[in-house]
Amino acid sequence: MKDGFVLLPHYLRKLIQRALEEDVGPGDATTAAVLRVGQTGRAVTLAKAGIVVAGIDVFREVFLAVDPEIVVTVCRDNGEEAGNGDILAEISGRLASILMAERVALNFLQRMCGIATATSKYVAEVKGTKARILDTRKTAPGLRLLDKLAVRTGGGGNHRFGLYHGILVKDNHIAAAGGIASAVALIREGVSYMQKVEVEVNSIEGVEEALRAGADIVMLDNMSVSEMKKAVSLVGGRIPLEASGNITLTTVREIAETGVDFISVGALTHSVIAADISLKVE
Repeated sequence: MKDGFVLLPHYLRKLIQRALEEDVGPGDATTAAVLRVGQTGRAVTLAKAGIVVAGIDVFREVFLAVDPEIVVTVCRDNGEEAGNGDILAEISGRLASILMAERVALNFLQRMCGIATATSKYVAEVKGTKARILDTRKTAPGLRLLDKLAVRTGGGGNHRFGLYHGILVKDNHIAAAGGIASAVALIREGVSYMQKVEVEVNSIEGVEEALRAGADIVMLDNMSVSEMKKAVSLVGGRIPLEASGNITLTTVREIAETGVDFISVGALTHSVIAADISLKVE
């Protein structure tokens, strides 16, 4: 499991450019018809509910990609909380450029704030336990880096960034290899001894088999709370345990109290509720 990564400028530029090409195309027909050439103005971006801010730097870069002369003043930085009516950023410059960038900038910001806000709620629910909240690979195609960055901003951690990022033996790998022991043995033959191997199981018998096979981490997939408690007792702290599968805000505390080390929550990124944020021209 890896906790950090860098938001590379060239990655962000390409992502923003694709988003603008999709939304703006050859130009903003409505704005071109309504505004005078060169008309300038000011706008503010407001939170309309309590949120954790994430992606404000991405928000700013969208405006600069449209018009480098736009001035974006950040009022609430990444990781800060904002309440209903709080100003997140002030934007000034050519109004045509502001309106052209508005939707793309808000789309990024609303999604990232939504993820960070949801993550912060899960993190708060498990406070006082040793469990750490993680994301998954269930992200919007093309937006994984931003989705995972938002999870970190909300206080969570990152599981694998991609298939290349770590070894996780899942049910289909086990079926193809003919069992957990076979799968782990094949992996040990083909990778460095320094590479950790995580194995997904869905029963106590699977936990026992993964331990015998020499797994470094075991994922308890869709197991009941009682089974998780048994797994924690069986492992006895020898290796980390990760709980996964249909975990919600109402169940995460009970799961954390079983003694697992990690809880991965796909809903953080696959069922995002966009934060309620608006941009108003003044």
